[in-house]
Amino acid sequence: MRKRLSRIDRRWFEQVASARLAGAERVLPALSTAANHGKLWFGAAATLAVAGGPAARRAARRGVGSLALASLATNAVAKYAVRRSRPASGGVPLIRRPSKAPWTPSFPSGHSASAAAFVTGVALEAPRYGALLAPVAAAVAFSRVYVGVHYPGDVLAGCALGVAAAAVTCHWWPPRPAYVRNGRTRVEAPALARGEGLVVVVNSGSGKGVPGRLPASEHLRLLLPGAEVVVRGADDDLGEVLDKAVVRAGELAGVLGVCGGDGTVSAAATRAASAGLPLAVFPGGTLNHFALDAGCATFEDTAHAVEYGEAVRADLAQVSDGNGAHVTDFVNTFSIGFYPELVERREKLEGRLGKWPAAAVSLVRVLRDASPLHIAIEGRPRTLWLLFAGNGHYLPDGLAPSHRPHLDDGLLDIRTVDAEARFARTRLAISALAGALGQSHVYASERVGSLTLTALTQVPLLAYDGETAPSPDTLHLTKSRAALTLYSPSEHLGEIRQNLRTATTAARDSTPPFHLR
Repeated sequence: MRKRLSRIDRRWFEQVASARLAGAERVLPALSTAANHGKLWFGAAATLAVAGGPAARRAARRGVGSLALASLATNAVAKYAVRRSRPASGGVPLIRRPSKAPWTPSFPSGHSASAAAFVTGVALEAPRYGALLAPVAAAVAFSRVYVGVHYPGDVLAGCALGVAAAAVTCHWWPPRPAYVRNGRTRVEAPALARGEGLVVVVNSGSGKGVPGRLPASEHLRLLLPGAEVVVRGADDDLGEVLDKAVVRAGELAGVLGVCGGDGTVSAAATRAASAGLPLAVFPGGTLNHFALDAGCATFEDTAHAVEYGEAVRADLAQVSDGNGAHVTDFVNTFSIGFYPELVERREKLEGRLGKWPAAAVSLVRVLRDASPLHIAIEGRPRTLWLLFAGNGHYLPDGLAPSHRPHLDDGLLDIRTVDAEARFARTRLAISALAGALGQSHVYASERVGSLTLTALTQVPLLAYDGETAPSPDTLHLTKSRAALTLYSPSEHLGEIRQNLRTATTAARDSTPPFHLR
């Protein structure tokens, strides 16, 4: 059977080698060269990350991770386990052959594995982008036979290995599911045609801004020309700007909007809940967790919900001290331990290194220097590296929660890392890499309605929604269930998004620069 398959493989190679495809001799060799060392796919990932939305950025990260895993498995293991010789290229026209013949074993094809891994990884997060890239990946795989450096069997095996590598990444990093619009508690909210009566605060210092040619404020004015857009300047106090916007919103249609990162959104949510105002969140930060969980991945999503009065209920998590005094609220997460130190150190380096490099450097330093926390949870003494609380049940389980199926379940998602066991950090890292965090004895999770933390004298900081604050000696975490009315689109938005983008583009192109009104 093996000899028979080998004969079939060689026969197919000879057929491809002798084929004359119109235009292929110019395109396929160049495409094959462009894919050397993954350069083609790294370029595609960079394009997705810069030009796309949150799903495109997740797709780029998963695609690159899948490619790296496939490349390691192919070039470090599979090729040297089989050691198949390269095909003789005598029958391949000289114009097709690469200028430098590859020296590694032939089976499986590394180019094909990388192409399949990247495109499959992208498709897991963003199927449409995966569909667009799939023909390019197929052309790269075919080109390896066409230029005479691989048998068809090498290419098929490489593609299978690449798909498997992308699938394996889901074990450690489950893809974010599509937003389910009919699984939320739907409520009525004011429908504001053209945004009339909406007051939106834009925090110009949040995140990295909105991808595209327009500033966030001008984008909002084009989508909702009737809205009042207030831009918070670098020297303006965010709290004061939001307080004035709440008063102004109460005078108009009674709807508050916010555009910024999760810290800005959290501050606006506190005020909206207190004043009884519906909240429209426009994703203007770096991660936009709350907006994504509300189904508002783009400005167009939120604008549609505002115009049609579509909304859901959302909980607000509250933190108070031992005397019952308000400390803060949070819409996403709260933590003590590693994360507050990580945020504080990242902010000190951010101006010199940029946000993501600063976060990476800070994480290394925190893991090296962190000390365990001796606290009490519901009166029970505990020694922890980390305590995390989510506003609602997050998925997946573990230390990298990404999304919530519900925004009004009335629960706090508590996750802890025990520091009492020997080599707790090392065991935690090994369990996480092996995808067995749920079985680790140093990690625990449960869902509760409230939580009391005492004996916090060794805890200098608490973190919430990407911000930090000093920690009192006692903290009470509770939920204000369904405290927020949050605008969230309820329909299929493909055609609506396209119409809004077309209108935005037309308005932008027909208006003089820097004079948009």
